[in-house]
Amino acid sequence: MSVRKLAVPSLLATGLLLAACSAPAEENPDEEAVEVADAVVVTYDGGIYVLDGETLEVVEDIPLEGFNRLNPAGDGHHVLVSTSTGFRVLDAVSAELTEDEFAAPEPGHAVNHAGVTALFSDGTGEVTTFDPQDLGDGLPETRTFTTEHAHHGVAVQLANGELLVTHGDEETRTGIQVLDTEGGEIARSEECPGVHGESAALNEAIVVGCENGVLIYKDGAITKVDSPDDYGRIGNTRGHEDSPFILGDYKVDPEAELERPERVSIIDTETGELRLLDVGTSYTFRSLARGPGGEGLLLGTDGALHVIDMENAVVAQSFPVIDAWEEPIEWQEARPSVFVRGDTAYVNDPITSKIYAVDLASGEVTAEADLPNPANEMTGV
Repeated sequence: MSVRKLAVPSLLATGLLLAACSAPAEENPDEEAVEVADAVVVTYDGGIYVLDGETLEVVEDIPLEGFNRLNPAGDGHHVLVSTSTGFRVLDAVSAELTEDEFAAPEPGHAVNHAGVTALFSDGTGEVTTFDPQDLGDGLPETRTFTTEHAHHGVAVQLANGELLVTHGDEETRTGIQVLDTEGGEIARSEECPGVHGESAALNEAIVVGCENGVLIYKDGAITKVDSPDDYGRIGNTRGHEDSPFILGDYKVDPEAELERPERVSIIDTETGELRLLDVGTSYTFRSLARGPGGEGLLLGTDGALHVIDMENAVVAQSFPVIDAWEEPIEWQEARPSVFVRGDTAYVNDPITSKIYAVDLASGEVTAEADLPNPANEMTGV
């Protein structure tokens, strides 16, 4: 089989393979074409809603059983839906869930960076990379790399073709390794127990969270930044390509059934400094976001959207949006969440089955709508 040359490096030395392509779903010529403006996509128990991004009205209700998760594909057009068997392609603009699926037992993180999307299969430890601009006519050509052991992991491909990938097994996760375009190891760290998640900052500094701080990969070297507590877990982070700062969560009780933290972590990727900010309200892993200017955003259980000055590590503004709420015990249960696109923050409130659009400059709610069912995950294109 001949392989079309991609901007994606081959990593031939590590056994990368060309994945099979599937045929696009057949179209019904009698159906009227749909084009959704600034689509917002949310899951609910039993399906997916595709919403008009301006009015927030439901354009399409797509039945889909199971606990499904959402990931932006990276092309401004498609969303990847994590199902029980893999990452299924949803055309958000056409409001159509296609039959195309990247097979991945226990699909985990999907990361788009530098024009390449990397998928991680927790069930096999396999990383699949592709150019998301090739979505839309069957599955694009892909490259794969398999880690030594299956684990709940993440991978990100850098602009120069390097591949950063976590390592661990079903019992423990210990750190990251970085591979060059031929599969050779550039750097490795075993100093990151419980490694989880990734974010990119200014000058392509990549941060992954640990149970005792973070790792920063930049310019070919890995730096460990320790938490001020022996156990100071940072597992969910948000970056901004024009900001040197990473916004992260921060938990200190390894024995808690459910810890409700009120402090967030702010990591300076240029100096390696880690600061903690008490925002005065608890939050969850779906509460963190970044604004258009790199400001931090946090949707608190007090119902407000808090704007964080990252450089000075202070809450600059707070915009009331929804009623106060409490985080459910099970992480799969629906809870309020925030998704940011441009200068608008979309806030989902499953408690009242409502969704809001908030102007980040003024805090004004510019649109709101009732949903037929409480929404859980949310993303957009």
